[in-house]
Amino acid sequence: MAACGQGFSRAVRASPHPAWRQAHSDTTRGRLKSEYDAVVIGAGHNGLVAVAYLQRLGVNTVVFERRHVIGGAAVTEEIIPGFKFSRASYLLSLLRPQIYTDLELKKHGLRLHLRNPYSFTPMLEEGTGGKVPRSLLLGTDMAENQKQIAQFSRKDAQAFPKYEAFMNRLALAIEPLLDAAPVDMEAFQRGSLLQRLKSLSTFKPLLQAGRTLGAQLPQYYQVLTAPSVKVLDQWFESEPLKATLATDAVIGAMTSPHIPGSGYVLLHHVMGGLEGMRGAWAYVEGGMGALSEAIASSATAHGASIFTEKTVASVQVSSGGRVQGVVLQDGSEVRSRVVLSNASPQSTFLKLTPQEWLPEEFVQRISQLDTQSPVTKINVAVNRLPNFLAAPNTPRGQPLPHHQCSTHLNCEDTLRIHQAFEDAVDGLPSHRPIIELCIPSSLDPTLAPPGCHVISLFTQYTPYTLAGGKAWDELERNTYADRVFDCIEAYAPGFKGSVVGRDILTPPDLERIFDLPGGNIFHCAMTLDQLYFARPVPLHSSYRCPLPGLYLCGSGAHPGGGVMGAAGRNAARVVFRDLRSM
Repeated sequence: MAACGQGFSRAVRASPHPAWRQAHSDTTRGRLKSEYDAVVIGAGHNGLVAVAYLQRLGVNTVVFERRHVIGGAAVTEEIIPGFKFSRASYLLSLLRPQIYTDLELKKHGLRLHLRNPYSFTPMLEEGTGGKVPRSLLLGTDMAENQKQIAQFSRKDAQAFPKYEAFMNRLALAIEPLLDAAPVDMEAFQRGSLLQRLKSLSTFKPLLQAGRTLGAQLPQYYQVLTAPSVKVLDQWFESEPLKATLATDAVIGAMTSPHIPGSGYVLLHHVMGGLEGMRGAWAYVEGGMGALSEAIASSATAHGASIFTEKTVASVQVSSGGRVQGVVLQDGSEVRSRVVLSNASPQSTFLKLTPQEWLPEEFVQRISQLDTQSPVTKINVAVNRLPNFLAAPNTPRGQPLPHHQCSTHLNCEDTLRIHQAFEDAVDGLPSHRPIIELCIPSSLDPTLAPPGCHVISLFTQYTPYTLAGGKAWDELERNTYADRVFDCIEAYAPGFKGSVVGRDILTPPDLERIFDLPGGNIFHCAMTLDQLYFARPVPLHSSYRCPLPGLYLCGSGAHPGGGVMGAAGRNAARVVFRDLRSM
């Protein structure tokens, strides 16, 4: 019987030698062996989570990473001397609490800087009566949130606690779905009688979610399917509040708050939590790479092997049609009983897996996945903090509460977000980009030299291919970055003069460096047709694929993107169960 739920966590924390086999005792991290029980392709955070769980369960596991550094998109890199950037992902909240506990990440060096307040939206307006322009500052203090919102609407201030409670209930309902494989529709439809009976257990999280939502299920269904603007309009009237919340609905997605289905990602600001605080977001001390290092440390402490600059060229398949290992780019062959891929579905099934072993329909579906991305990430080194007109700095320039927030610029109203989206649909970088500005060094001084700071700019919308089929070049990159900097300058005069250096990552750059298809931070879009038992494609959402012994464990698998680790943990559970039955 498979370990699952709390039982799986107990199994992980118990004996490292499971009943199905005796663990190898000669694992040597520095020496590549010719055979392992499991090979993981890619040392992104999900791949590392899968390795850590499998190794703790006695499955002799190795991970191969093509880059010089582990972490995938959860990485820290010193692009500009003295400045350490979370080069791709930059905030932590969604990491599943079981992973934090099971893998003893605190013991392995993970340190967090919780943010409170967490959201800052300055207005681009003239101050009146000697007052500074207005701004919206949100944190964990509900009374203070209501005071802030009342600047724009007293009605909205009264509605906000009810909205938060409504969204929290939906997040609670969805949580069990995150921590288990989706309903196994293939087994339910095509399996033997025994397989069908076993698959009934996969319906439990769905039923649990339905019970949590109860009679309000129709209202919650609308949140998942309607345009986020429609949802927000039912609760609020003030545009600054609606636009601030709407940024959560579109972040990382080539969509607009006015498009149906954009409401789902609204949940992300309440779905997570850290150290017992629901909805908390944090900076990782040392950058996001420190999280990956902590997971890797947990894995190697139990004997896992991790190799960087080892590119997997292909998955090996036996003549009987079962995975038997991988071939590295240098020609080395590494045998294994199973292979887990933390790479995207496209890289896994269209590049690494011999096509003759995959059904044509499956390959076609994978090739048709929506991978559009609107994101250009700009990492900036500055010699002083931004000085916002809406919240002036102190004379000594020390960090203030708003400096630790996600600062939303060009977000005074939802129409502005939609207009930025429409520019990208036409093949143009947004004339007024939507900007999320974060300053992790405001809480973590280890990231920059004294008095200096690192700034993360997560910007939208930029198409993968520019109008007329034109590709991004250095001129286009810098022109767009200059436009972003001009926007910031309007809110915080003097910003451009503080810049020491910058690292510009357009969608093609994110694809090239991090192997994110189309630059999509989720591997493929988090739309309703590509979620739950349709992720990555229908009938293949249980981390298994049509080729026996090959599993998907990255963001392209359920439950999707974000630094959550759930896909890695869930995949490890499925693999462990399958190994026991071999």
